[in-house]
Amino acid sequence: MDLALRITAILFPMFALTGLGYWYARRHATDMSAANRINMDVFVPALIFSGLSARSYDLASYGGLALGMVILVLGSGAAAWVLAKLFKQQPLTLAPPMMFNNSVNLGVPLAVLAFGNDALPWAIVLFVVSTGLHFSLGIWLLDHKTKLSNVWRVPAVLAALAGFAVGESHIVLWSPLAMGIKMLADISIPLALFALGVRMTDAGFSHWREGLLGAIARPIAGMAIAWAIAPLLGLHGQQADLLLVYGSLPPAVINYVFAERYHQEPAKVAAIVLVGNLAAIVTLPLVLAIVL
Repeated sequence: MDLALRITAILFPMFALTGLGYWYARRHATDMSAANRINMDVFVPALIFSGLSARSYDLASYGGLALGMVILVLGSGAAAWVLAKLFKQQPLTLAPPMMFNNSVNLGVPLAVLAFGNDALPWAIVLFVVSTGLHFSLGIWLLDHKTKLSNVWRVPAVLAALAGFAVGESHIVLWSPLAMGIKMLADISIPLALFALGVRMTDAGFSHWREGLLGAIARPIAGMAIAWAIAPLLGLHGQQADLLLVYGSLPPAVINYVFAERYHQEPAKVAAIVLVGNLAAIVTLPLVLAIVL
């Protein structure tokens, strides 16, 4: 009973804010494009910088976790490629939603709620690696003319580098400046969850079979890979648990945005994202029951 209450306490704020966004968007026409752009360009980078700059790091201790995320992304893509061939789907429709999960909308808040603020730097490392790969490799998969070097233009990646540099240099930020950055950072997670709910109103169930395939395969493949590689990378305790949690996360909503932009069967990708995120109501409590 205590474990059930703890899992409920962790997940309730996330699903409540997402549900609020969905409810509001169903009642009022809502365009979150500008808010989402500001969140990814300003508020999320502020969260990353604020979380990383306030402490110093043994960077070597993050290498295994970062490498684990790289293997998790690439391994999920390989699994998706095989499944796409088996179920006669286009690999580039199924692979990105399985490779790139909801690491910011759900991953960061879930990590903090489940493991406390001490897990925030680890969660940010996983998010930055996933985001960097998504905005480089992920876009390149859909458009081979994309330059992989564009990842260095992503504000989240720049904020991570700046945060690590400040933390490692033991630079103490001017208190009012640090407070201002933290105030911006505090906007990011609630806004991301609310925007996720709004975005889910745009997806439909016309391709529910593809959505169900992605909803089942994404967490199973991700968790299997995380479980297999954690001991090989020397990950133990909360780091191994966090990698397992990230392996279980549903597809990132931005997969739908990219599919629409690059004309990669956006209706099917929307269904995979929608059903996958709805399935998280079941999968996230299960994975939390495993790691807590």
